Amino acid sequence: MRLGLKGLTLLLLAVVLLCSSVHLCDARSGKHWRQNNAPSTSLLRRKGKGKSSSSHRQSSKGNHNPYQPSPNVPITPSGSPVKGKGGQSPTMPAPSGGNDYTLPSPPLLQPPPPPPPAAVAASSSQNTIFNVVDFGAKGDGVTDDTQAFEAAWAAACKVEASTVLVPSELEFVVGPISFSGPYCKRNILFQLDGTILAQASPRTWGSGLLQWLEFTKLTGIAIQGSGVINGRGQEWWTYSDPNDDPNAFNVELEKMPQIKPTALRFYGSSNVTVTGITIVNSSQCHLKFDSCEGVMVHDLTISSPENSPNTDGIHLQNSKQVNIHHTNLACGDDCVSIQTGCSDINIHNVNCGPGHGISIGGLGRYNTKACVSNITVRDVNMFKTMTGVRIKTWQGGSGLVQGIRFSNIHVSEVQTPIIIDQFYCDKTTCINQTSAVAVSGVQYENIRGTFTIKPAHFACSDSSPCSEIALTGIQLKPLMLPQYHLYNPFCWQAFGELYTPTVPPIPCLQIGKPAGNSVLSDRDRC
Repeated sequence: MRLGLKGLTLLLLAVVLLCSSVHLCDARSGKHWRQNNAPSTSLLRRKGKGKSSSSHRQSSKGNHNPYQPSPNVPITPSGSPVKGKGGQSPTMPAPSGGNDYTLPSPPLLQPPPPPPPAAVAASSSQNTIFNVVDFGAKGDGVTDDTQAFEAAWAAACKVEASTVLVPSELEFVVGPISFSGPYCKRNILFQLDGTILAQASPRTWGSGLLQWLEFTKLTGIAIQGSGVINGRGQEWWTYSDPNDDPNAFNVELEKMPQIKPTALRFYGSSNVTVTGITIVNSSQCHLKFDSCEGVMVHDLTISSPENSPNTDGIHLQNSKQVNIHHTNLACGDDCVSIQTGCSDINIHNVNCGPGHGISIGGLGRYNTKACVSNITVRDVNMFKTMTGVRIKTWQGGSGLVQGIRFSNIHVSEVQTPIIIDQFYCDKTTCINQTSAVAVSGVQYENIRGTFTIKPAHFACSDSSPCSEIALTGIQLKPLMLPQYHLYNPFCWQAFGELYTPTVPPIPCLQIGKPAGNSVLSDRDRC
């Protein structure tokens, strides 16, 4: 019996100790713990004090882990963010047992995680705007601001995703300048809201330069804004003649150099964007892309007089993956000129006129090899242009033009809407040569409107006839004007298919393929 009483006493003592241990665990969810635990600020913002207290009461039931400050930002025991997808919240280590167990200190609040890279870029970009005025530009339309533009660019060049700002309501006179890489950082934005004027003094241009504003070897370069680039081309187009008015003639201002600069040129660059701006009165080509890849041009306006010589709107050469859309082009030459080395070009929703239309070529000049492929021109309006959609090659060249599609072209008072000319010559006479750049796989779809001289002109080479010409939905009506004489369609060595009747009829197109032209020579392969 004594041993029984002793055993009962030990049992009662064990029960008391067990209850004491349970009471200590319950204290973690009590008032003392809530006073020492600083809840997450994100939870306070989301739930408020009253709901936060309720949340702690629930934690004693095992429904919420008080060591996870926010369900969206899990914290590891060391305080670093949990990696991976939806990692489970860490739990507190179990007590080591015994009466010497003490409550662990609540976890310290960790600093917020660093913002994502995009947020950092957005924040830092506010501090990387380089205003040309801050670098000494006057913008008064008289002072030469070239050095200020160079200095602003030099600073922006060192910072990724920086901005060069040309502010609005100011006119900056700038001479020839090169905004060059390849050591510049990526994704520089040239924000053009003011006006840039070309230097009008012949001394500035010396014996002549090929470009005025040039961006070379850059990645992610973009020009955008509501501003204007004014090439002051009239200084080149109109030359003083001492025989007209000897008293007004000034030898120093006789004329600008014969070599004329392109207003805006991109060379050797990738991921290029030009949008929103206006380019007017370039002395020669307005906008040129040479050896570029990944080009986007949209919501652009180009304008120069109809009689301004050689003022192409947009000139493409050795460039790939180019998209031009929602753009207004009016000039004295081709609205868009596509030269050798171009492929994957998409032009759509463009207004063209006045001008010479949209042209591929001239290709193969000086007996060179030319390769152009995968060109699409669609949804274009042409008004009072010399030609509509044209392919032109010089005699003596080699290479191949293939995979061309002209679709949904509306022409109004266009002299000759459809042209392939393998005898192109911009002089009075050119030497007759046998070889030519081959032309194959050209689709004309839904070419409609009015012409003033000839509906279609296919002048192809005897040695390399045009093949796989496809005509669908051609509806062209003559418009008699006193300055023009109307002609019937013309074809020479042109082969293809008429998939629908044409208006007017084009009976001169030879149905099928040219004899002996199934295999291209090595000279013509691209």
